Amino acid sequence: MSPHKTATALPVLLLVAALLSGCARAPVQRLSPDDLIKAATQVLTDDCLSRRGLPAPRPDRSPPPPAEQRRVSEALFGTGPAQLSVRLPTGFVVRTHSDGCLAEAQRRLYGDQRRWFRTSVVVDNLGPEAVRARLPIAAVRARHRADLADWRRMRAHAVTAAVDLLSTYRPTKGTPSR
Repeated sequence: MSPHKTATALPVLLLVAALLSGCARAPVQRLSPDDLIKAATQVLTDDCLSRRGLPAPRPDRSPPPPAEQRRVSEALFGTGPAQLSVRLPTGFVVRTHSDGCLAEAQRRLYGDQRRWFRTSVVVDNLGPEAVRARLPIAAVRARHRADLADWRRMRAHAVTAAVDLLSTYRPTKGTPSR
């Protein structure tokens, strides 16, 4: 992990650890919007895994046996064929599931997982679209003005939902802490 990613991930990991231990009211106002959403996503996916009787993966823990790793991965990311897909102007198709814990967290934070997936994939790929079309990024952004506005609205919704969640979060009893 790069020093920048470690420095960025550390406050989020500390916040999640404090929340999961139930020993702190999170200082959520000091976190960046990205870190708020990451922390809320972590809490929601951990709770979802816990409800399914599965441990949340952690970098400081030994990996579980392969069969349990597969169950955790399927619970987290979904199973079977991907239910959502977006074809980008570059020709690439991006797919994801709508049935895992991560999808559940996205629905809760963004309000509409299908719309968030589509919009975030388009917005995340404006640079490659500009390169392929040989256009300045500003021209491509102008083409996607509605997508960018939608992305900003859903992101603002996610930040508000994350603050609400993290400000009032109490871990469920029986949360596996393996």
